Amino acid sequence: MRIRTHPGEVLREEFMKPLGISQNKLARDLDIPLSRVSGLVKEVREVTPDTATRLGAYFKTTPEFWLNLQQAHTLSKVKAECGEAIVRAVRPRQHAAHDAV
Repeated sequence: MRIRTHPGEVLREEFMKPLGISQNKLARDLDIPLSRVSGLVKEVREVTPDTATRLGAYFKTTPEFWLNLQQAHTLSKVKAECGEAIVRAVRPRQHAAHDAV
């Protein structure tokens, strides 16, 4: 299974590089620590709702754009790394005859 693109890669390759924005400038303009931008760009940090809101305001996107990238990446990583083991370990709830479907 393919792991979806990390939002840090999208930030770096689709926004920062083409627009010539440095990590320092982005951190200053977003009013966040450089370490947060650096961790995101290096793909070792996740996009939080706070960061998503700031990136959305800065690049005129939506916070959901950034959070959806993060969620897709995180879920695909879990599925690739241990999804089958989770499915084997979970005992699905048994549906009773009176349960609504």
